[in-house]
Amino acid sequence: MACFVAFAFEILVMRFIPTRVHGILDYTVGAILAISPWLFGFNRGGAETWVPFLLGFGAVFYSLFTKYEWGILRRIPMPVHLMLDLASGILLALSPWIFGFADYVYLPHLFFGILEIGVSLMTKRYPEELKSITGRQTTAAV
Repeated sequence: MACFVAFAFEILVMRFIPTRVHGILDYTVGAILAISPWLFGFNRGGAETWVPFLLGFGAVFYSLFTKYEWGILRRIPMPVHLMLDLASGILLALSPWIFGFADYVYLPHLFFGILEIGVSLMTKRYPEELKSITGRQTTAAV
């Protein structure tokens, strides 16, 4: 089902965010998301705290392994990275209702979740120039 939804959006949404910009967002937004319970004052120690912390930390972690300009170990293909972002964004946006803390806090989770979903759907699936990523002189078709 998630693959079908992603395919439908692929047809409807134009991908214009370069992977280089996406990488900057990965580390910046991932770090902010991880500290958001303490930054925005909703750290009660339950799911409202741990869902954004773990998803933010996870985004930074798998970004280190992504085959793009900001990846260090470069093992995860960019399309897989984008699917992880999409799944993470959906979970984050729905988490206040899934885990039952929407009466306490929901706006940061919903905001960051929608942001993550949008960025994952608008980011190019491959780096503009793959030479720096793969070591071969090729240009990716977007």
